Amino acid sequence: MWLFGFSTKHPRNLWIIGAISLLILVTTALRRYFMFLDKKTSDDHDRHHYTAVQVAGRVEAQEVTVTKWCPGVIQTYALEELKMATRDFRIRIGVGATSFVYLADLGDGRFGAVKRVMEDRGGSKKIFLDEVSVLLRISHPNLARLMGFCLEKGEQLLVLEYVPNKTLFDRIHTYHGHSSGILSWSSRLSIALDIARALNYLHSRADPTIIHRDVKSSNILLVDDDHAKLADFGLCKLGYDKPDSETRTTPTSPTSIKGSFGYIDINYLNTGLATPKIDVYSYGVLLLELITGLKSLQGSVTLAEWTEECRKSDDVEVWVNLLDPKLNGNADLEQLCVLIHVANSALMENSEGRPEMGQIVDRILSCMEPRPNPHLFPV
Repeated sequence: MWLFGFSTKHPRNLWIIGAISLLILVTTALRRYFMFLDKKTSDDHDRHHYTAVQVAGRVEAQEVTVTKWCPGVIQTYALEELKMATRDFRIRIGVGATSFVYLADLGDGRFGAVKRVMEDRGGSKKIFLDEVSVLLRISHPNLARLMGFCLEKGEQLLVLEYVPNKTLFDRIHTYHGHSSGILSWSSRLSIALDIARALNYLHSRADPTIIHRDVKSSNILLVDDDHAKLADFGLCKLGYDKPDSETRTTPTSPTSIKGSFGYIDINYLNTGLATPKIDVYSYGVLLLELITGLKSLQGSVTLAEWTEECRKSDDVEVWVNLLDPKLNGNADLEQLCVLIHVANSALMENSEGRPEMGQIVDRILSCMEPRPNPHLFPV
């Protein structure tokens, strides 16, 4: 009898035939195993993609596609994976109203910021899912990017783009920030423009309109001294409230009003109506911070109130006195006047009279155009 070209009459050939048979069996088993792994990987990818869509679908009942909302890949992470990346949530790099933020080493030289929503700090699954829904919709160079998320074993974790230079608040209001040198006037103007562009995108390009509701210096991440990103979308609102046609107001309760004291629109506090103009108001306060170098609260008085008499003066010399003394007068007078005009219009009590963010972008851009003899002054 012959098998595999060998006669079975010789004992030595039986050993050869046995070895060949074993090799065939091992090869077949390995092939089936690798086919199984390939299928499992494909299934995992499909499951991850579906999970991202499913999370957004729980917030609003509509068919969505992750790739339509964000050009990058949104990954679902396992809890153990993020525990390892954060060293069991060891290195805290930020604190939010309902969360802590931790540094994560994602491997291959990549880092992320893991936002851990805490129920004992007022966080909830609804807030978490709302924020994921917003982040999946947006893509802009001046908005912090979502990289992935985890919703497992009671943990609610967002994996966000890591911006290493901390926040604008840290840069202009802390000793550590000042140790890097004083933030220059041109850098302040560039940051103002970046955040204006971010808000203009949320208000005019996103569908539906997104109202941030918590624009403040501690939610602005610095890529470097000249470039910034708006972050923290936990208080965002999709769409905006329309007032009753007769009363022009809408009943509200204090718990429905979101924002930070010092930045929050007084009109919003009175009516509870969330429109893009409440972000415009907060942006006006942010401009005052950049101009004066002061915090949004001066004791129990808001910065908008504290500067009101000076910034509403018709005397430019009075406006010059608002300039951050740490700048030693190294600022452009015409640009200073533009920012104060924009701040005044953004802080108008009548919200309907405030400009759109697109108008603010255009106004700031116009004053940044090169001029033959810019009016620099020492004061």
